[in-house]
Amino acid sequence: MNSCKVPIPADDGDGDNRWLSIHNRFLSETREKDADVIFIGDSIIQALQHMDVWNEFFAPLHCLNFGIHRDKIENVLWRIEHGELDNIKPKVIVLHVGTNNFQNSAEEIRDGILNLIDVIREKHSDVYIVVPTLLPRGQHPNPVREKLSKVNDLLKASISGPKVELVPIHGGLVQQDGTISHHDMHDYLLLTNAGARKAFEPVHELLLQLLQENEVEKDLTPSE
Repeated sequence: MNSCKVPIPADDGDGDNRWLSIHNRFLSETREKDADVIFIGDSIIQALQHMDVWNEFFAPLHCLNFGIHRDKIENVLWRIEHGELDNIKPKVIVLHVGTNNFQNSAEEIRDGILNLIDVIREKHSDVYIVVPTLLPRGQHPNPVREKLSKVNDLLKASISGPKVELVPIHGGLVQQDGTISHHDMHDYLLLTNAGARKAFEPVHELLLQLLQENEVEKDLTPSE
């Protein structure tokens, strides 16, 4: 069985129940705030909220950030199935998760992400789903980086259909000698401000386009 498709809460290894507390905060935000865009995923998403690019690129677009450090695909699946996308009607959902599933095969990671897309679609039939590619990790070439690159190739061949788009964000982070600079990823996993700007600018451009198109469609819809 593919563990990526079995929803489970994250392990409370520290014993302070932080993960569930964060999930419950997200549930509160869906009841209290209106958002045009929901970002949901792992630490790559969570870290964005504390960067300049979030305030510059995404906060003005009425975005909520539902990223949790170290989350795997199955943890995000559990969160979605336990209400994080209920009570809210976003126009776009940005989904980024999978880098922590390195113990799974590339095919399992791909299938887990596709399953998440299907679950989101069941809850929000008209939402536009944006899937940024998985980022490289590790200062030097390594098997995990190779696996994540294969996942991106598999997703490119698998994601299709209306209102879902794979956005390449991994380009430009690996230098010609195969290394990643600490100027782009300070710990060779999480992005710096400069790295985040480089990686997520294509996502910002697509969101601007989608939200503008949504407004045009709304204006063209005859009033009751």
